[in-house]
Amino acid sequence: MKRALISVYEKNEELFDFVSFLDKNEYQIISTEGTFQYLKKHGISNLLEISDIISFPEMLDGRIKTIHPNIYAGILANRSMEKHMKSIRFQKISPIDIVLVNFYPFFEKLNKKPFTINGINNNSLMEFIDIGGPSMLRAAAKNFFHVTPITDKHDYFLVKKEIEKYGSPSLKLRKKLAGKVFNLTSAYDSSISKYLLTEENFPTYLHCSYEKKMNLRYGENPHQKAAYYISTIDQGSMRNFHQLHGKELSFNNLRDMDIAWKVVSQFSEPACCTVKHSTPCGVALGKNIMEAFKKNYSSDPISSFGGILAVNVPITKELAKKINSLFLEVILSTNYEKEGLNILKMKKNLRIINIHEPISDRLEYVKIDGGILVQEVDHLFYSDYKIVTKNKFSDQEIKSLFFAQKVVKYVKSNAIVVARGTQTIGISGGQTNRIWAARQAIERALEKNKEKENLVLVSDAFFPFRDIVDEAARSGVIKAILQPGGSIRDEESVKACDEYGIAMAFTGKRHFKH
Repeated sequence: MKRALISVYEKNEELFDFVSFLDKNEYQIISTEGTFQYLKKHGISNLLEISDIISFPEMLDGRIKTIHPNIYAGILANRSMEKHMKSIRFQKISPIDIVLVNFYPFFEKLNKKPFTINGINNNSLMEFIDIGGPSMLRAAAKNFFHVTPITDKHDYFLVKKEIEKYGSPSLKLRKKLAGKVFNLTSAYDSSISKYLLTEENFPTYLHCSYEKKMNLRYGENPHQKAAYYISTIDQGSMRNFHQLHGKELSFNNLRDMDIAWKVVSQFSEPACCTVKHSTPCGVALGKNIMEAFKKNYSSDPISSFGGILAVNVPITKELAKKINSLFLEVILSTNYEKEGLNILKMKKNLRIINIHEPISDRLEYVKIDGGILVQEVDHLFYSDYKIVTKNKFSDQEIKSLFFAQKVVKYVKSNAIVVARGTQTIGISGGQTNRIWAARQAIERALEKNKEKENLVLVSDAFFPFRDIVDEAARSGVIKAILQPGGSIRDEESVKACDEYGIAMAFTGKRHFKH
């Protein structure tokens, strides 16, 4: 008689239907106490409790219930080796053909904060670290030539279908299921490791535990396949958003959504940001969201076409009407007025996203061929600065400069942001030559500055020569500059600013975004 070992935390109708199928196909069902009681109550007849096999009761509040040679020898015995089979027969151990296990819900419990690493709550979380379940599955997966390991309820149908067709699951299916076991156990162990090493950003071994949330239509281009995975341990704004309307999200949508939301999340005032090709093309603050939106859109209406729009306050009916007059791919907001949402839904393809989680990333990763780079996220907002010129900043210039500095962090290096008040009117980045970036940002700003109001300029890195100051001075409207400083030719830039009557300060902190 074939035997199936069933030990699960999650007991449901799908499980019962599958076990009933095995029972009808003359599998003897072996189960741990809780699963045994559930199956017995629901009418499974050919049922054996695991304590009867090991001749030992469960102990230590269930911590010890499957760790025994009578279980592991039955799982691990190589049926093609007479020595193995003779050994287990001598010990009166019968082979186990199917191992179906799901774990204690460590992922789920971990995400129900708070759990503190040194507090009493940590003790209760430790009880959700499964020992026996992963061990049995790993044993079954190792012996997949003879044993069928099952971790996923979605595989019940496949196993059932092959038992009906062949009498037992095929080797091809058993190999696939074995791979899923190690895929799951590695993610499970990674989450536990990452939790216990909370204070260690750069451990000896890098483990990333992510679960697939969805397949994507394609990657950056239609010929590239792609999927979206979410962390099993970390929270984050892009982990728990809800799509309220529109067609499927793409790879590029998600990347741009992440940047747009990070930009507006920095501000307490109503803020609006449009992102195109992973770069902000317009950012603005306002007394209300309508003012912020109008300023944002006027920053660069051409680039915003087909862009991603994020606002950090609820979207009103009035704003929804304005948005509907434009072509945008995605809208992100903390909330939507009912009438405003209905207006936005008139565009069937517009992706409408409800997002409310704060930004929580501590680390970021860049994949290179054969390796991965890991660094702390650039959350720095450095409000200290040192005036290095004869002219000083006005209060309005200080506000504008530090608004632009929060934007420049998200623009590709070389990055230059020109702002008027709390509105970007010239953004340029991704240039190999800093003077090109400065020239482009200033030229775009001049197009939007017909009244010749005074503007400010922020750079993500120091000026290697005075030529950027010269370029700013030629505009006739740049009156204040904020940059990290640190060039061996800083004095040349300072002297140039004094010649032109431009105020400049050094922060001592750069914001490269390669």
